[in-house]
Amino acid sequence: MGSADGPKADETDGDARKARDTAVSERRFRFLVAGYAVSSYGTFLNMVALNLFVYETTGRALAMGLFMAVRLASGFVAGLVVGGLLARFSAKSIMLWANVAQGAVMLVLVLAPDGMLTGALMAVSVVIGACGTLFMVALRSSIPEMVGEDRRAWANSLSITGRSLAMVAGFASAGVVVSLVGYTAAFLVDMATFVACAVTVALLPIAGGKGAGGSAPESSEGSEGSKGSASSGGSASSGGSASSGGSASSGGSASSGGSDGSVAGKDASAAKSGRRWRPVAFLALAAAPGMGLMVALRGVDAFGSSSHNAALPIYSTSLDASNPAVFVSAFWCVWALGNIGAQQVIQRYAQRTGRSVGALGFGYGTVVMSAAFIAAFAGFPLAVTAVIALIAGAADGLTEVAYTSHLQTLPATLRGHAFGLSATFENLGFGVGMILVAAALDRFSPLAVVGWSHGAAIVVAVVFLLRVAGMRRAGRVGRAGLRKEEAVEGRPDRGDRDGAEVSGG
Repeated sequence: MGSADGPKADETDGDARKARDTAVSERRFRFLVAGYAVSSYGTFLNMVALNLFVYETTGRALAMGLFMAVRLASGFVAGLVVGGLLARFSAKSIMLWANVAQGAVMLVLVLAPDGMLTGALMAVSVVIGACGTLFMVALRSSIPEMVGEDRRAWANSLSITGRSLAMVAGFASAGVVVSLVGYTAAFLVDMATFVACAVTVALLPIAGGKGAGGSAPESSEGSEGSKGSASSGGSASSGGSASSGGSASSGGSASSGGSDGSVAGKDASAAKSGRRWRPVAFLALAAAPGMGLMVALRGVDAFGSSSHNAALPIYSTSLDASNPAVFVSAFWCVWALGNIGAQQVIQRYAQRTGRSVGALGFGYGTVVMSAAFIAAFAGFPLAVTAVIALIAGAADGLTEVAYTSHLQTLPATLRGHAFGLSATFENLGFGVGMILVAAALDRFSPLAVVGWSHGAAIVVAVVFLLRVAGMRRAGRVGRAGLRKEEAVEGRPDRGDRDGAEVSGG
């Protein structure tokens, strides 16, 4: 009896210890998100203040476009190299120095004499663009290590909520800050936000990076090294964890789970050495079925996003030429409310069910979001447009969580490379889109330009959904065949359990 009670006591202690560890990791992550939200406020503040400052300093719209192009190009390059950096350095050090660099370059801009302003502005665009991508990739790729696989949907939703709130505050206050206290004070506020985030990162223990976790045995296909795909595949009742790449929806999860592990094993040393960072980045997309198409859809979605960002000021001017900023500000505020509302729903859903929204959520969310942005330019009454903006924000929040959670199911050795390549695709799609959209808006209406830009995203999203549906059908057929085979062997009682095990990769 004593021996029977012993394990129960141990199990109770183990559960209590796990609960305490979970509570501590979540509390630390909340502090990190608070610091991230503060720095995001600075990012959105300087998006407005810096663009206005560039235009006032140079007197040329072309200079403002060049500033944005350099910023996007820097983010593009950073996305290519960040996977290799995460293989060499910890995620904490990358996030820390990314914020320190941004704060330092803002100080350089404040102190720069008039004759060096142009050079200082170019330095700001390079550092802000590159370090913003470095921080984002390091954060997102490290979330499973920080909070655990089963809490990544909650963590993603929380970080997106913080960024959305910061976006509203940054855009809403930028004009007031610049007009009341001037550019120098605005840049100092911006610098202070990066310093605050750097201090938060420095004070918190943050896992991730440095060879993509290092502690996980990379050569074992069924071990912790493959935990990203295996665990999410099992939990993936998460919308299909088609998103997991190792779930039933992948139709052959056993092989896909093995491929995750083998890819991680074969390429871990390459990722650490840095000699093959590009192949590793693309192998990360091949590690799970549909991953490459999902990242491509993200790039096309960024292309569509460039169209409504460029078209909103023009459309707003056509509505009220005397005060065009009102519609733009109101639209983004309502959009943010929808985004934040969606995050609250997703957090509660993940907490109640232990599931994430999955790949299907990403596909359907992209369709709804793109359709909503097209409808926003169709000339509906303002009340209807407000509802459309709310829907667009909610769908955008859904796609963000689904997409980030999906990439986090990759093995730790590949995750940083995948997020880096994804950031590259997004910057490329947005940058190319801004060029093409700007030219198209001179000849076509905002509705037409946004229609074909977001229409392309809808087309690719439908292809992606068909792909996920095909993987799910293949998975059901595979599980049915396995249950039939087990029944022939005289063990029909194990059919369901084996199906679950196979779907777990």
